[in-house]
Amino acid sequence: MIRHSVMVGWADAPIKRYVDDARLQLTVLMHPSGQVLAQHGFQRRLDVQTACALSAAINATAVQLGLLIDGAPFTDLHYAGTVRQLYLAQIPIAAGTLVLLSVFDDESSLGIVQLYLDELRATLAASAPVEQEGPPALAEDFERDLNTNLAALFGRP
Repeated sequence: MIRHSVMVGWADAPIKRYVDDARLQLTVLMHPSGQVLAQHGFQRRLDVQTACALSAAINATAVQLGLLIDGAPFTDLHYAGTVRQLYLAQIPIAAGTLVLLSVFDDESSLGIVQLYLDELRATLAASAPVEQEGPPALAEDFERDLNTNLAALFGRP
């Protein structure tokens, strides 16, 4: 059974519509630090946290590499695997930039994901609060959770 949960109410309807329209298997909307704002399709909390930690690191790396190589950050990244593809994108809103990880298979395509991502960007930019309410971007136990999740991911106790 696929679960759909959202941590911020303003992203609920846009994320659900994006998932349905683009025919995604997994997606997570996060703060650039890796804090989950909304997610769809993950079965375990550890999987969501691990995906967010790795996506945040990839996004930060891509931004810095883009600045070094081209003078502008790399903002959208695509990887086509043999069974699944992923698309990591930045979502600009008034309060800053969010990161979105989308995972899809042959039920969708890169073009469809990009088409509906443009709609999602516009919707989230219009519906996101100017100032984020809620917990700080980095929770008190963020580093501990990150280390625990990375250790679990790489099979270390």
